[in-house]
This record gives sequence, structure tokens and C-alpha cells, in this order.
Amino acid sequence: MTDASVGGVREILVVLALAVVGLILAVAAAFTPWYAALDEPGGAAVVEMHAPSIPESDAGAAAGGAR
Repeated sequence: MTDASVGGVREILVVLALAVVGLILAVAAAFTPWYAALDEPGGAAVVEMHAPSIPESDAGAAAGGAR
């Protein structure tokens, strides 16, 4: 083999190795949780849900009462 072909093979191997490393990082980012897992039976809560407060003047209307 000539020096040019050895350099070409080495370059292709480096490109393939970098592609494999990139794929591994992409799979890790896609499939690993980005939040701390809790030891609760329901699992970790990513988003906390809060109901909006109802103003005093609309409390009767929201409960089905007439205005």
C-alpha cells in the first residue's frame, strides 16, 4: 500500500469512529431521563400541575349558579 492509501484508510476510520460516538451520544440523550428519578411508586414528576384559583366574583358561576 502506498502512503496515500494508508492515510485515506486512516481518515475513513476516524470519520466512522466519530460517527459511532455521535450516534451513541444521540441515543443516550434521547433515551435517558433528564430529571432525577424518585423512589416513589408513581415515579418522578416532570411537571407539577396547579389548578388556577377562581376569583370570588366568579365562584358561583363556576359552581353552576346563576348570576
